[in-house]
Amino acid sequence: MMLRQNILLRQTASAILSTLVMCWLSLGTSEAAEDRITLSRSASDSGPVVLRTVMIEDEDGDPVAAGKAAARALKKAMGDVKLDAVLISECFEDIEYKEELLEGICSILPERVIFGSATYGSFTQKGCTDFDAVCLLGIGGAGVGVTAALVTEIGTSKLVAETDQPLIEKRLRKAGAGLAEKLNRSDADRLLIVTADAHSPKNQYLVEGLQSVVGSKFPITGGSANKNAGQTFVYYQGKAYKDSAVALMLSGNFKVAMSGRQAKDNDRVISSAKEGAAEALDRLDSEPIGVLAFNCAGRRGKLDDFNDELGAIQEALGRDLPMFGCYNAGEIGPLDTGEAKPGVLSGGGGWHVMFTVIGK
Repeated sequence: MMLRQNILLRQTASAILSTLVMCWLSLGTSEAAEDRITLSRSASDSGPVVLRTVMIEDEDGDPVAAGKAAARALKKAMGDVKLDAVLISECFEDIEYKEELLEGICSILPERVIFGSATYGSFTQKGCTDFDAVCLLGIGGAGVGVTAALVTEIGTSKLVAETDQPLIEKRLRKAGAGLAEKLNRSDADRLLIVTADAHSPKNQYLVEGLQSVVGSKFPITGGSANKNAGQTFVYYQGKAYKDSAVALMLSGNFKVAMSGRQAKDNDRVISSAKEGAAEALDRLDSEPIGVLAFNCAGRRGKLDDFNDELGAIQEALGRDLPMFGCYNAGEIGPLDTGEAKPGVLSGGGGWHVMFTVIGK
């Protein structure tokens, strides 16, 4: 990755701009967007579900240009298919650069369809990235419906387990239930995707709240936002929020199959990724059209070369299936053996890679 020549000047401006933007965020950003929205309803049981991914790594120190390039690339990849929703994984430092990235994306794509979170990096079939990179998943087609919801001011971002554990659990379960209740539901609902400012192990309580509404066996996947200072943002309709959670419900006549694996050393991270990807694919009884992979940044940190894990995933899935992958501070999906609860499909954990294969 090319180093910015003007990095010192930008870092000096960072503190000032971060303060100003955070004040702006706290003065009513949550009122700028509906906290629930129907983006599309599946119009045809036989209609297509189109999933496309693009990834852009910025080497010129221009987040706006990176955002525009990613948005244009996604529009091209989608062709004539209308975008119903876009899931974003980005790893730019500090809120002003993130805002510039969103500005670039939303200058090309409608801001109402932009969702996601700040992460530790992304991976697709094209490779892996970390800093100063953005990955987009485009969702569209007559065979998929999308609704979205947002909860803000969860109230746990400054709490610590040592002194506040009961309050953390209470507030996150309440937030999860409230998030699920805001969604416009239908009998065709198939998959719930969640991004949240709730790193592991907090994400488990958020999932429990969601499941109190959607049920313990409903497919839920997703990841927690980057937990480093100044990075813990989720995105809803093109705007940044802290101490919040976002949900996307996908509905339609398609199928999903899921699997999760946990590992904490180089060799096992590689082998478990291959096993999990293969298991999810084997469980799908239809033609695969795309994959979501929410991975742990800690797993990547145990690798001698993080491309080795991607290579193992490709061995299981092939190299042609569209894949949206990101590195998180906590993952949502099927917990590995020993952590899973009987009769419960998804949980919130750490050190996992969570695969969801979508088929039609």
